[in-house]
Amino acid sequence: MMTRWVADAEVEAAVENLEIPFNPYGLDRYGISRDHLVTFFSLLAPFYRHYFSVRVFGAEHIPDQGRTMVVGNHSGGLPVDGAMVLTSLLLELEQPRLGQGMVEKFANRWPFLSHWFSRVGQFTGLPDHAERLLEDDRCLMVFPEGARGTGKLYKDRYQLVRFGTGFIRLALATKTPIVPFAFIGGEEALPTIMHLDRLARLINAPYVPITPYLLPVPLPIPCQLFYGEPLNFDGDGTESDDVIFGYVDQVRTEIENLIERGRKWRRKALDEGVIGRRREGST
Repeated sequence: MMTRWVADAEVEAAVENLEIPFNPYGLDRYGISRDHLVTFFSLLAPFYRHYFSVRVFGAEHIPDQGRTMVVGNHSGGLPVDGAMVLTSLLLELEQPRLGQGMVEKFANRWPFLSHWFSRVGQFTGLPDHAERLLEDDRCLMVFPEGARGTGKLYKDRYQLVRFGTGFIRLALATKTPIVPFAFIGGEEALPTIMHLDRLARLINAPYVPITPYLLPVPLPIPCQLFYGEPLNFDGDGTESDDVIFGYVDQVRTEIENLIERGRKWRRKALDEGVIGRRREGST
């Protein structure tokens, strides 16, 4: 078994409890591999629990089953936030869920990453892919800011950039509830002060972040995730742009409110010296 050398017991149990119809070979209809999931999340789990000491609020707002879209702010120079959100969906819910992200197209130009992404359910962000997954009652993770969000400089931390509108039309067309979330701490874990644009073009990446300590390596900063109540909107996805923009603004406002709540909690936790405890209510 490919997973034995890194298998985490909690991760293995959670993957076994996923409501995904794996065949006798451990694959689902999209090519997602049970063994790859165990390996992937076993590697992420120590970062989630210890390096970033992720603490989750509002996990009860995520439906146990059925099509769901979790939508939040993007931050931190590298997709640490996405990895931590995916891990929270697997480890923090009574009924574990596999979050499936819509990966930026540039990432799938890298052969090794492309293979691994597909094996763990992270597919290129094409509308057809997203619609098929939601029609199959999967849980989709969406960052409406796209790569622009992770590319924000530290001076612009926690300021949302322009949202795309495709996620709203998709949610309407598939009758999918949207669970907003705020990821707090990513901006501090990787404080980006500039980008190396020439190197980014060379490796087909949207940017290469540079930090005050030069290397684009996240610091072991405690992070928090705040999930909000599900949002449901009326329509079928063919509405006018004015209606769609109005729905986008509502989601954006909910995320901004969660960010503000998270930053207040973080400031208070720093003052009281309790930041870094992993779960709400832990001692």
